[in-house]
Amino acid sequence: MIRLENVTKTYVLSGQRKTVADDVTVEFPSKVSVGLLGRNGAGKSSLLRMIAGTMNPDAGRIVSSGLVSWPVGFAGSFHPELTGAQNVRFIARIYGVDTDALVAFVQDFAGLGMHYHLPFRSYSSGMRSRLAFGTSMGIKFDTYLVDEVTSVGDAVFKKKSERVFNARMANAGAIVVSHSMAMLERMCQAGAVLENGKLFYYPDIQDALRHYEELIGGFEGGE
Repeated sequence: MIRLENVTKTYVLSGQRKTVADDVTVEFPSKVSVGLLGRNGAGKSSLLRMIAGTMNPDAGRIVSSGLVSWPVGFAGSFHPELTGAQNVRFIARIYGVDTDALVAFVQDFAGLGMHYHLPFRSYSSGMRSRLAFGTSMGIKFDTYLVDEVTSVGDAVFKKKSERVFNARMANAGAIVVSHSMAMLERMCQAGAVLENGKLFYYPDIQDALRHYEELIGGFEGGE
C-alpha cells in the first residue's frame, strides 16, 4: 500500500512555475498494478520519485507498507564509473539479496553482452533502461515503480519484459508510467491520471484510459 496525504509539489522550470501535485490525497492498494497516465510534462516521473523517496514534496507526506523499488528507468540509481555488473552487485548488497544470483539474472535478462562489464557512463539510454529494469525485476519488491522502461528495445525484449513483470505481479503491486495505452491495458488492473496537479484514481484501468483519451483529445494539436 502507498498513500499520499495532502501532497503538494511545485518547481520552477525555465522561469515558469510547474505544479506536479496540488494537495493530492490518494491510496494505491497493495498487490495492484496501476497505470499512471498524463500528458508530457504533467509530472509523472516526479511523482514516482516522490513515492520512491528520491524527491521530497513541498507539503504533505507519503507513507507505504513493504519495500518500494526505485523508479526503474531513473539513471540516477547507478554510479557512472562502475560497470553494469559492479552496480548490480552493489545494489544487491544494499537490499540484502544474493549478489551472484542477481548479477547472473541481470546478465541474462538485460542482454548487454560485453557492455555489462564496461562503465555505466558508456551505456546508451536503452542499455541503461535494460540494466535498470533487469536489476529491479531481480529483487522481490512489494511495489515496483516503472517509468516507460518496457517500451525500450525490440519486440523480443518487450515480450520478455512483460513476462517477467507479470510474474512479479503475482505477489506484488506496481505503478507503471507509459504512453502506450495498449501496454497498460495488458499489464495493469487499475489506473490513475495526473492532470494539472490533480490525480484521479480509477480501480478499473479502462476508466483511466477513457479519461486519458478524453484529455489528449481535448488537447489535440496543442502540445
